Amino acid sequence: MKVFLDTNVLVSATATRGLCADVFREVSTSHQLVISALLLTELERVLREKFGVPDDVITEFIKVLQQDAHVSTPINLPDIKILDKNDVLILSSAVNGKADLFVTGDKELLELGTVENLEIVSPRMFWERVKAQYSRTPVN
Repeated sequence: MKVFLDTNVLVSATATRGLCADVFREVSTSHQLVISALLLTELERVLREKFGVPDDVITEFIKVLQQDAHVSTPINLPDIKILDKNDVLILSSAVNGKADLFVTGDKELLELGTVENLEIVSPRMFWERVKAQYSRTPVN
């Protein structure tokens, strides 16, 4: 499955041990991560300005993200009614990257439900799907 993790999920994955860290680990090991240059720029800014993460740590994390990820670019989408126009660009990058899921904690984005063929889910919803999928997988 192709998965685009929103900035807030990636920040939480680096700043805390918990659900978002588990989601990031699952996507990194079992799915195709989709990212964009705008996502990386936003991630770098938030980690530096809001969390005071040292530059070398940020640089290393971004390198890890870029290693196996599919990098996508934004496209024009139909008018999406949300306040943060950067989120439209992030969503359009996910759509253009043919991501199946967009994982975010942003309530405004979650309320959209879907954009084009992209389903928008919370980290918890993603995790519940993964657990359900593994419980259905037959053991040989």
